[in-house]
Amino acid sequence: MEDEYRKFLDGLSDFDAAHGMAHIERVVSNAKRLLKSENADREIVIAAAWLHDCVSLPKDHPDKKRSSTLAAEKAGQFLKSIQFDEKKIEKVRHAIEAHSFSSGITPCTIEAKIVQDADRLDALGAVGIARCFMIGGLLNRPIYNPKDPFCDNSEPDDQLWTIDHFYTKLFKLKELLNTDSAKKEAEKRVEFMHQYLQRLREEI
Repeated sequence: MEDEYRKFLDGLSDFDAAHGMAHIERVVSNAKRLLKSENADREIVIAAAWLHDCVSLPKDHPDKKRSSTLAAEKAGQFLKSIQFDEKKIEKVRHAIEAHSFSSGITPCTIEAKIVQDADRLDALGAVGIARCFMIGGLLNRPIYNPKDPFCDNSEPDDQLWTIDHFYTKLFKLKELLNTDSAKKEAEKRVEFMHQYLQRLREEI
């Protein structure tokens, strides 16, 4: 079944560099690790993890908040076409809709919670730092505010400065995770991000 998901995604072209196949594969890998500690329907989790970004609008797109809803609709149509268990399609759709930070949808099933956690873990740690700068570059945002690089004396504004996104969103994700296994992994990743910022502070 996973080969079917990959084949479907290979036929799509509307990914930005931070939400491409490498990101999807890492989210699937994260989900599989979380499944080892959480009691959930593996088929639903894996399907949602593979398909969660089958529609991913750019960060500055006016309909960005609808990305996960559009992805859920597209994924549902695809799953029907490959005779996926119809009783489970709605649960896959919910997991996809709820994974997005910007959608504001609360995950109501353990499967949705795992997929949301798996996606949010990919915004943390070394890969999270890389993705943050990648998106900042796509949006042509400077790395930091020269007058206050680490928001010591001002409110962070990630619409202007890339580093500010650590403070407006990324460092908050750890407290928003659902599963204990994801929280443990997030602690390690966030610690590394703080170490990185300390090194950047020294170099600046």
